[in-house]
Amino acid sequence: MRMLSPPTIAPPFAAYAHGVEVPPGARLVVTSGQLALTADGRVPEGARAQADLCFQNCTAILAEAGMGPSDVIRINAFVTDRAHMPGYMAARDAWLAGIPRLPASTLVIVSGFTRPEFLVEVEVTAAAIP
Repeated sequence: MRMLSPPTIAPPFAAYAHGVEVPPGARLVVTSGQLALTADGRVPEGARAQADLCFQNCTAILAEAGMGPSDVIRINAFVTDRAHMPGYMAARDAWLAGIPRLPASTLVIVSGFTRPEFLVEVEVTAAAIP
């Protein structure tokens, strides 16, 4: 995979790439949006704790396919308020710490999720060369 950051556009303002090129023949994994719900049904309080759990859930899904965070080529994330952006971004940056090739990333502010206690949702796309 190759990060795409053309010199003719402004550089990314956070830990992400403008684009990621995936070579022919790569295996793809796409997760559904992960909400901050523990296996026993609890929802942690706060955007950072919820985002951390969303990324943990994504890690578990990727692991089932023999992949990990370093294979992620795109992150789509959703928060219910601008105030939740710093907590989400801290969790994302921690999840990507030490990964040299950053994924493309989009963060959208939405009006809400299926339950009012949910503040963050994260979905990822990963690719690995067999």
